[in-house]
Amino acid sequence: MKFVAYERTLQGTGASRRLRIAQKVPGIVYGAGTPSMIELDHNALFFALKKEAFHSSLLDMELAGKTEQVLLRDYQMHPFRPIVLHIDFQRVDATTKIDKKVPLHFINEENSPAVKTDNSVVNHVMTEIRISCLASQLPEFITVDLGELTKGQTLHANDIKLGDGMKIMTQGKPNPVIVSVVAQAAEEEVVAPVIAAAAAPTKAKKTEKQNKK
Repeated sequence: MKFVAYERTLQGTGASRRLRIAQKVPGIVYGAGTPSMIELDHNALFFALKKEAFHSSLLDMELAGKTEQVLLRDYQMHPFRPIVLHIDFQRVDATTKIDKKVPLHFINEENSPAVKTDNSVVNHVMTEIRISCLASQLPEFITVDLGELTKGQTLHANDIKLGDGMKIMTQGKPNPVIVSVVAQAAEEEVVAPVIAAAAAPTKAKKTEKQNKK
């Protein structure tokens, strides 16, 4: 994805407030050289932040007539209004080693034996995972094929296949669960108590009528 940024010369709370009034967002680009103070169009940035790829892939930033590759590192939103207050990017090149969360895209779940024949429920325990790799290797997302899932099965982080030089960062957990499969509760177990509860008032009314006789 590509976006346009503009050089920002003024700093401080007052300058940032004036930028926001003018529908601009203050930001910074750091890494691989001198940090650059930037500003971006608020509306364009707001809608870009709604796109998954803007958060998890390399971005082409056009600044002062030059294009650099950057990663989104952080941004701040207003506590209750849809306003972006500040944004941070990291400047990278092909040799930069990065640590970044990447979304998981699950496919073929509906075709798995767990769903089609075993009447099971598939739980997505994690929807993103942190990986370490070169910036040039960073995937926009990681595809996880669930087509072979069966009842009672679990998929762990180590079951995800990554390219050479890419490593999953488990952050203290040796091999966390990504997906789990559990059997659905039998329908009879849910329906039976409901039927019993519904029948109870009827019996009570019959007993009351008998007592009156």
